[in-house]
Amino acid sequence: MDEAPPVPAAGVRGSVTLHDVAREAGVSIATASRALNGSARNVRTENASRVRAAAAKLNYRPHPSAQAVARGSTPTVALVVGDVADPYFSAIAAGVTQAAEAAGLVVTMAVAGRSPQRELELVRTLRGQRPRVIVVAGTRVDNVGGAGSAGGAGGAGGADSAGGTDTRGALAGELEEYQAAGGRVVMVSQRDLPFDTVTIDNTGGAHRLALALAGAGYRRFAIFRAPDSVRTSRDRVAGFTAGLHASGLTVDDRFVFETEFTRGGGYDAARKLAERGAGEVEVVFAVNDVMAIGAMTAFRDAGLVPGEDIAVAGFDDIDSAIDVTPALTSVAVPLREAGRAAMRLALGGGPGLDTVQIPTGVVLRESTPIRR
Repeated sequence: MDEAPPVPAAGVRGSVTLHDVAREAGVSIATASRALNGSARNVRTENASRVRAAAAKLNYRPHPSAQAVARGSTPTVALVVGDVADPYFSAIAAGVTQAAEAAGLVVTMAVAGRSPQRELELVRTLRGQRPRVIVVAGTRVDNVGGAGSAGGAGGAGGADSAGGTDTRGALAGELEEYQAAGGRVVMVSQRDLPFDTVTIDNTGGAHRLALALAGAGYRRFAIFRAPDSVRTSRDRVAGFTAGLHASGLTVDDRFVFETEFTRGGGYDAARKLAERGAGEVEVVFAVNDVMAIGAMTAFRDAGLVPGEDIAVAGFDDIDSAIDVTPALTSVAVPLREAGRAAMRLALGGGPGLDTVQIPTGVVLRESTPIRR
């Protein structure tokens, strides 16, 4: 019987091909490929063992790109966030990364810059890179002119009209096609698109904060909020005002300031309040911590002492909340857990419409001392 052609020497990288492995194992190239790339197609146990033994003997290593094509995905998680500098997103990213690494996956992060149109473009690009999971973290923006997300609960700006384009519908279409091809999609956002979603209890957390502040003796309030199209801001304002109503209190419309969902936005709103005269306000509720921290700076610049002349409260309980002086009262959101929950949804089974709500809790600190 004729002998098989000699096999290239083991250890000579690049000279051994999948064809060589298949011949050594006595199987077809297709079987060898399925055994090595982890395809869902069935390969008999004895054949898979022979293929792996042949690959080890010949020092064969599959090419990562070719392996990704065979599997239909790469061992990566694509995370799209609104702002890389925003503590809200960095905490979520930390949770996603921790859970992904535990599962043997690598996280790549893309920044949408709070633009719905940019978010859509990023998802289109990421689909071509065949990630196993796409996680989109960002508050949804109602379709006013355009739609999509405008950053996250910790740093969203206003809606990006994108020239009147319905970015929400286009984004949903891109993600649905990606998921139909075997990928997994998870949103860290409001329940707005037909995908598994991790949500924050924005309304309930703000409601409990209002009750706590009323219980601490506060009666005259101001609210610093984002544009009404930003769902996170709207939900937090609704919860807060409902909590005040439950305590027999209201907010004068003169002291509701619409501004950007950023530190600069909080600074601008506080400056306007100080210029108008802050004597009628006892406490400011800013709908996220970065706005509250910006407001505290503006009050100081105006000669007011936060926590003494005027109280300030925020939402999210980012790490900086305990570093500022006075320490900031906030609604604690376990953002790292939100990131880990997103990965559990992504890796926990087939696609569905599961929702995980992350609970929140009020933390009273020196920025809102009890009024006697």
